[in-house]
Amino acid sequence: MSGPAWSLDEVPRCPGVYLFRDAEEKVLYVGKARDLRARLTQYRRPGGDGRLNILFLEQDAQSVETIVTRTEQEALLLEDTLIKSHKPRHNVHLKDDKSFLMVRLDHAERFPRLKLVRAHSPKEGKAGGRSRFFGPFASASAVRRTLADLQRVVPLRDCPDSVMNHRSRACLQHQMGLCCAPCVGEVDEDQYAALVQRAANVLSGDVRELEEDLDERMRRASSAREYEKAAQWRDRLQALRRTVEGQGVRPKDKVERDILGLARRGSDALIHRLAFREGRLTESRSHRFRSGLPDDELMHVVLTALYAAGRRQPPQEIVLPCAPAERELLESELGEELKIVVPTTGDRLRTLDMAGENARRQLERISNQDEREQAALDELIALLDLDPGTEVIDCFDISNTQGAHVVASRVRSRRGHADRAGYRRYKIRDVEGQDDFGAMREVVLRSLRRGVREGDLPDLIVVDGGQAQLSKALEAREEAGAWGVAMVGLAKARRARTVKGVKHPATEERVWIPGAEGPLELARHSASRLLLERIRDEAHRFAITYHRKERGRVTSRLDGIRGVGPARRKTLLRRFGSVAGVSRASVEELAGVEGIDRALARRICQDLSG
Repeated sequence: MSGPAWSLDEVPRCPGVYLFRDAEEKVLYVGKARDLRARLTQYRRPGGDGRLNILFLEQDAQSVETIVTRTEQEALLLEDTLIKSHKPRHNVHLKDDKSFLMVRLDHAERFPRLKLVRAHSPKEGKAGGRSRFFGPFASASAVRRTLADLQRVVPLRDCPDSVMNHRSRACLQHQMGLCCAPCVGEVDEDQYAALVQRAANVLSGDVRELEEDLDERMRRASSAREYEKAAQWRDRLQALRRTVEGQGVRPKDKVERDILGLARRGSDALIHRLAFREGRLTESRSHRFRSGLPDDELMHVVLTALYAAGRRQPPQEIVLPCAPAERELLESELGEELKIVVPTTGDRLRTLDMAGENARRQLERISNQDEREQAALDELIALLDLDPGTEVIDCFDISNTQGAHVVASRVRSRRGHADRAGYRRYKIRDVEGQDDFGAMREVVLRSLRRGVREGDLPDLIVVDGGQAQLSKALEAREEAGAWGVAMVGLAKARRARTVKGVKHPATEERVWIPGAEGPLELARHSASRLLLERIRDEAHRFAITYHRKERGRVTSRLDGIRGVGPARRKTLLRRFGSVAGVSRASVEELAGVEGIDRALARRICQDLSG
């Protein structure tokens, strides 16, 4: 593979996080960016060949997912949450930035104060078990602004112990209302502890009680015509709201909550689901539908599809952009504790907006991709003079290790998109040794025979290889009677090389067409070439994955012998005691074992003596 199949044109220019995933959808790496497109551009190698410039990504990454956020602060918080949720192994070794900025509150101190620290600083790691950390924050300026605003709301001390322990009178901070002056006994330890708890609540996002208190103080002062004092409380209330602004990706509570953003384009609809569990974003996933239903009916159908009949455990709360049809029925049927919420203000609305923005961008990306795939398919149809209705393409690939453990794969593409229901894996049964041509004939024949029997034939078959592989596939088509299936061979591009003194020029990707005198070279950046390459590379990936799986199952030399399965292996080991005992046995002794004829006995002798 040349890296994950994604286009930079599809990546938005806005803050967010990105997740590289492997073929099994496991997260390899999570990163954040102020500009997602600019950040992902940096992963491409200079020269524009499309490969990734980090080895583990080039080898393992198959796709990249992006989640947009409103601010860079949200992106940083979301990145931290996703890393904790997915624990991607490469984030430990490949951090984008230095350690996160955090705020530490050390409860071991008599009068704790808020300190700006690095999250993974060795010095902070020795702070003890009574320290509490808040953050991370996007930048030093952001966290200092947060602490300055918080100081106006909760006036904790900000001086070090060496200063506080030697004071005889209150400082200027106290006169300005920014410090409660514990150094000179203006508050006792219990009163100070209450302030510390308030500060912790604010930094944790729980500001409702303090917000109500400040609002009430402001209103009382205004009613008493103490306008200067009212303005003071107003400024503190605004400072409080700035302190917690941008925390939309971290809920204030730990309610199990799914937030569903909706985007529509004609009959295409897409739901982007953000799942929060224990206060963390555990899943971000899109679900595409085709429907002409109005939004309320569509939401009813979506909730039923996602949560009904035990498909997925419903959360305690589902946040939607509009009320679904038969809302009360859904709440009672999906769970006794389930609550459906349509927010108009607050954190739920901010997070719903984020889900909606991701839904809109994902739908736009998919729609653009559909248009490109159809254009590529139309170009391929014209290039190869195929039937205008061509939609289904099957591609075959062979994988082996020096003739051992020979397997094959078939991948299916429908209108340019992978159709995983049409993927198949094959063990080669009738071909011995390293005979890729014979193996190709066998798997194409088996596939076409089944397709004829079940009425499930493709419009076009692409075999990985040149004229020889194509001729074997044509023989299989003739024997299966599937004459209406078009066939081509796809030969890889090659560099200029010299073989036994003969110079061979470089070639591009070539398509072998039945009856043509020579191959057709594909233009390097043509849409039809990229379509065929992607299908061929997917077939290769699928075959290699199966081959590794089968190779990993071999536990003895008997397992690599064609015709010796688990039952016969067990019988042979019981009769001769070990693989060494089997290798010393003669053909006549082996043929005397139940279930083994002389042909298989000779094969066992030959393979074990080799």
